[in-house]
Amino acid sequence: METENINILTIEPGYLRRLLFKLRAASLGDADTPRDARDNALYGEHHITLKEEVDTGAVREELVAEIDGLDPDHQQELVALMWVGRGDFDSDEWPEALALAMQRADAPASHYLLSHPMAADEIASGLEELGHDHLLEDGSY
Repeated sequence: METENINILTIEPGYLRRLLFKLRAASLGDADTPRDARDNALYGEHHITLKEEVDTGAVREELVAEIDGLDPDHQQELVALMWVGRGDFDSDEWPEALALAMQRADAPASHYLLSHPMAADEIASGLEELGHDHLLEDGSY
């Protein structure tokens, strides 16, 4: 079985990259987010520190609208990427992660993802596990 064929993502890579930046910005004001993660969160092309003002409420509202506006397959990919990134599944289990995300899609994906303060880092780790870690640097799979 070819690993590259089972780990294909269908979310547009540039969009996913921008979404991760927004997820990191939204987690800046979250008390559950470790300070070093908040201090080093990326937004756009620069690092944000806690000294900078970020309207996390507006970013959060924008994220809810964006994630809820995605087609269900893409929402499930985001959830499955988070699960892979936090170690619930490994890269060989990507199809199982997607299947479980589909089965559990009874609540809005935006609320589920935003309820996890480290979602951006976990999704980024999921990309790395699937061999797509360069997405954050070059915006492509």
